[in-house]
Amino acid sequence: MLPGLLIKLRPSTPWRIAPDSGARDQVDSIYHSDSLYSAVTHALGRLGHLDSWLAATAFDPAGPAVRFSSCYPFLDGTLLIPGPRNLWPPPPSSRVRWKGARFIPVPVAESLIADPEARLREDDGWIVDAESSCLLPAGKGNRALAPFRVGRRRTAAIDRFTGASAGPVTTACLEFAPGAGLWFVAAFREDESIERWRRPLEAALRLLADSGFGGGRSRGWGRADAPEIHHGRFPGLVMSPPALPAAPEGAERSAEAPPAETAYWLLSLFSPGPEDKIDWSRGSYTLLERAGRVESYPRSGDLKRRLRMVGEGSVLISATPPRGAAPDVAPIGFPHPVYRAGFALAIPIVWRVSL
Repeated sequence: MLPGLLIKLRPSTPWRIAPDSGARDQVDSIYHSDSLYSAVTHALGRLGHLDSWLAATAFDPAGPAVRFSSCYPFLDGTLLIPGPRNLWPPPPSSRVRWKGARFIPVPVAESLIADPEARLREDDGWIVDAESSCLLPAGKGNRALAPFRVGRRRTAAIDRFTGASAGPVTTACLEFAPGAGLWFVAAFREDESIERWRRPLEAALRLLADSGFGGGRSRGWGRADAPEIHHGRFPGLVMSPPALPAAPEGAERSAEAPPAETAYWLLSLFSPGPEDKIDWSRGSYTLLERAGRVESYPRSGDLKRRLRMVGEGSVLISATPPRGAAPDVAPIGFPHPVYRAGFALAIPIVWRVSL
């Protein structure tokens, strides 16, 4: 188990998380780990730690000193998370559209990992909130209080000299319910790493809470109350570490009872590095194409090179724990490298297939 921090951000303004398409009238509900790493890197640069931070993460041959999960919603004391793709969604139901849930409560994920034959029953009071794509317990009137809703704001740029306007523009954002927000995990390579980076990281997160995450920061979006930080060990900060049962021995071993196999459930985006030994012919995973624009003083706004990454919730089978890499995605001829963090933060689980 790794030393780590569980951070909860309680938004005080709307948040703009741009979707992969970049469409203004759409918004994503996951603040991806590569975007979080980029935001933290910029904040640490403003605090005077840029060179040492890059040396400890992007350049360290022993692997990154700090890894981030992506940011997922929470509501009150319930953390929501993408379910393991090999176990979620469960078989179709006549009343609940399980596959419509992008996020499920952590206890539901724990029960599926412990016993994949366990069934979520329709009459247990679950409801899939269509707008937030969260699996939630139904409340009064068979409705659930969702952690966020999608809002849309219309603005129009006006020429201050002529008074002419190019017409209104609609921008989508997330508006969070009271008691709701986003959570993520920062896991450290060893105790020395957390001693070195805990305080700078906490300072960077307080700076970002004041200045904003994501898009629309010039209009005050992306801000949050002071981060709520919990110390502990990963994955115990999120859930009870899944049991990895020993393989049958001697005469009990057979084709009908093969030895248990460890897989890795990703809580972050992942870009494989040269040391990773992933069995791409197996597992259950999805790919995302990440793009975006550079935020840098020399040439801000240039398009980064596109990169395909393994998405959150994917379950990988690997000979060793996936490590990941931070490839340079700077535009051709850009004056300095631009790194996209693809470091894997994963929970080891027993490889099973949902029945």
